[in-house]
Amino acid sequence: MWPDTPYKKTDPNFAALGKNGTQGPLDSLARESGKTPAEAKRLQDEYNRDNTRSALGRGPGGVDFSTLELQYVGNPVKGKGLDYSMKADLMPDEDENPGWGGQAKLEMASDAFFTWLALSPDRMWVNLNPDQPDTIMDEGFSKTDTGRILLEADMEMKRDWSRALDPKKSPGKEFMAALPQVDGVPCWGPGRNWIVPGPAKVREQDGGIYILDAPLLVHHAPMDFTTPGPGERCDTKLTREQKDAGVRLMKQWIMPAVQEKVNHDPKYADLRRVYTSRVAAEWIRQQDAKKATDFHAIIDSDDLRRWPLRGENKGWDKRTVWERMRKSFTEGEFQYEWPSGGTIYTYTVGGVDFSQAPKKNISGTEFTARHRELPRTTKDSVRAQTSARDTDTAFLGGSGSVPAGGGGPGPTPKPTPTPAPTPKPTTKPAPKPTDGGRRLRSRRLGARRPGPLTPPPTRPRRRAVTAAWPTPVRARRPA
Repeated sequence: MWPDTPYKKTDPNFAALGKNGTQGPLDSLARESGKTPAEAKRLQDEYNRDNTRSALGRGPGGVDFSTLELQYVGNPVKGKGLDYSMKADLMPDEDENPGWGGQAKLEMASDAFFTWLALSPDRMWVNLNPDQPDTIMDEGFSKTDTGRILLEADMEMKRDWSRALDPKKSPGKEFMAALPQVDGVPCWGPGRNWIVPGPAKVREQDGGIYILDAPLLVHHAPMDFTTPGPGERCDTKLTREQKDAGVRLMKQWIMPAVQEKVNHDPKYADLRRVYTSRVAAEWIRQQDAKKATDFHAIIDSDDLRRWPLRGENKGWDKRTVWERMRKSFTEGEFQYEWPSGGTIYTYTVGGVDFSQAPKKNISGTEFTARHRELPRTTKDSVRAQTSARDTDTAFLGGSGSVPAGGGGPGPTPKPTPTPAPTPKPTTKPAPKPTDGGRRLRSRRLGARRPGPLTPPPTRPRRRAVTAAWPTPVRARRPA
């Protein structure tokens, strides 16, 4: 195990009420990262001028903080503080494109952790429905960054749903081709789409919990509405069997494509970040129910004042998002081309529901086989920056019980040699798992890794699609 690295400053991240704060490599690195890309580039350039022989390893821009997620929380023993570890990708070229915004992303994960503790589960939802302007989300929840992230992600998911319906490319092409038609135009019934937590894969071991995978699921179900859209609805001419077929086709073609985006696209990174905090918070709740912890006074207190909207989002208003959704619903937002007569508009309603946090505790045998070195890597990361050997993932942590030292982190030991990089594939690789079946080995972050359907021939009619609501209607033909 690496020797303890002293850290002088403390931060409130993941620190319970009445505690001085946490210390560790993540708090230190996040605090020292640039707040903007320009500031990060300046800090990295200054670092390089002082590091001409590369003796100090990676600079302050070496971590991609946009991918930061909670990986582990330790045993919340009362009076002992909380150990935690997070993982993030390494930047492929920190000199030209350094990582930035570490403090904001760490603060976001910590705020979400406490928001999930303080908020009773029945308030952990958001809802975008043009018929329901008064049930967008809980009022207190709307004053937090966590609530804002859920509502904005719901709106973006609805846009992605409409983008997936594009009849020129997959999966919209296959979906439209299989649908029943009304007057020569594909038609399906109104529906609701929403995001829920999938069962998180975890391992409770060594007094703490390892969050190995925390997927999100996208659901779809038929649902009617009263708010009028921009055209005449076609689904009233469909039989029950045709409507059911539309639902099945939506689940077969569109839903998986949108779910893939929610789980892997960078624009949903904040949503994934606050969900892993939800998994950790639920585990803390369960431990506190067995024996009171330092978090006992926070749990179900409904007091969210310590974790409000921050930075540029201080003035954010849930009603503004709802109004954008309603405008998209009633007027349309995207334009697609369709080679047949008529115009199609699409509508959906939905939300995000985090009131449940299901988890599956994997066996010790599976954990040892697939994540043999993770406990050691995690333990080391509380005191020093570490990474999984042969991967581009960093592990950084903090603790409420790390001893304070005199004047910041100690010297970085001599880095281990970096293996030669694998040649880049010519095709886009599939998303890689957290650490898959690789054997993880803890090491200090030292030496740097080397940087790096044809449209139909006939002139089609225009097809307008709202950003958020897939249900088609056929426009009235001109008199």
